[in-house]
Amino acid sequence: MNLIDYSLKFNNYPIVKAREKLKGIHHLQELNFDNYVENQKDKIVNYHLENNQFYNKLINNKKWEWNSLPVLEKKDLQIPLEERLSKNYSLKNVFKNKTSGSTGNPFSFAKDKFSHALTWSIITNRFNWHSLYGKKQARFYGLPKDTLSKNKELLKDLFSNRYRFNVFDVSDVALQNWVIKFKSNKFVFLNGYTSVIVVFAKYLISKNIVLKNICPTLKACVVTSEMLFDGDKKLLQKAFGITIVNEYGASELDLIAFEDSNNNWILNTETLFVEVLDDNNKVLKEGEVGNLVITSLYNKANPFIRYKIGDKGAIKKINSTQYILEKLQGRSEDLVKLPSGKVAPGLTFYYITKSIMEDSGEIKEIKIIQTQLDTFKIEYVSKKELENSQKENIEKALLDYLESNLKIVFLRLPALERSKSGKLKQFTSLIKNN
Repeated sequence: MNLIDYSLKFNNYPIVKAREKLKGIHHLQELNFDNYVENQKDKIVNYHLENNQFYNKLINNKKWEWNSLPVLEKKDLQIPLEERLSKNYSLKNVFKNKTSGSTGNPFSFAKDKFSHALTWSIITNRFNWHSLYGKKQARFYGLPKDTLSKNKELLKDLFSNRYRFNVFDVSDVALQNWVIKFKSNKFVFLNGYTSVIVVFAKYLISKNIVLKNICPTLKACVVTSEMLFDGDKKLLQKAFGITIVNEYGASELDLIAFEDSNNNWILNTETLFVEVLDDNNKVLKEGEVGNLVITSLYNKANPFIRYKIGDKGAIKKINSTQYILEKLQGRSEDLVKLPSGKVAPGLTFYYITKSIMEDSGEIKEIKIIQTQLDTFKIEYVSKKELENSQKENIEKALLDYLESNLKIVFLRLPALERSKSGKLKQFTSLIKNN
């Protein structure tokens, strides 16, 4: 058992039991995949109908059929978390977190501890496809600003054998320091936001550096949270000289898809059920692009049943138990350029909105537009106008993450403009040559 497992066990997450369960799931899938899926779908729906008042109210006909169940969106879940918890669960005995995601729809969520341990079991299984789990990691994720949350993340880094790079500054000076760090550490893989890692790769190419040459222990790079386009994947391979692995997940759900050694983006069919639906919530044929709608098959604390994640894609069956994710659309971000010359990824605003949002569900959506080098417009949908104190908190968070002397303009709207695909991009820059 490694340090990560000890940490989970210490915090009462039944990781050993979860790993044994995952082995059993694999065995069941091999015997009869379709029966396993249908049985688990029935179990999780019936559990929440019996034990979750929030979900029970959504189902008019208790003699339900799967295709008649409502398709949930984030807006349906933007009520206080306590009102969505099942019987026998409280905020004290679940894993809880909050997210605005790349789409800008903030809300809180919970998983029962066994379900969260299953998530870690899936992560272990997938990263071990490439012999990476528990190995020295160069981590390109954000870090909260408040002391308690920051220290928690740094403690996780310590237990998880990883070093976290500051993704809020991707200026040339910062990137040169990253190169120095790789020269002096035996990292085995990189893991983090696609946009940040792409910026690093472009810098390396401009300096005629191949990362593997200065850090020979490197084996792979795992990118997540944003779209990895084919051109960017080739760029990463050129700059790093290692295997590039594509990951797709959602913190409120699980790891959704992970690339195997054959470059197949394998869906997580062990703990999730993934559907592709049209805009009228009708199931599409295999290979057709539509809305990705996902069910968490084991989360008893908080129902995520037929949950529309906000992305579009297609799936294809490749054998009796495996599906691959094809044609994923969404999750690309712009870069933020600032008066000082500092450059930061658009996902910076994920941490800003997460740091100031409340569990009341008052702020429904947030979109940030950079209109000038020093000016940002914050558009939001809310039941009422933000109070001055709330605006001051948002301004403080934005200035803390970026830099001082920026102008912030607030605009409350009944709805925010979306892309043709229905996606709400959280950050957009109107600066030319961004």
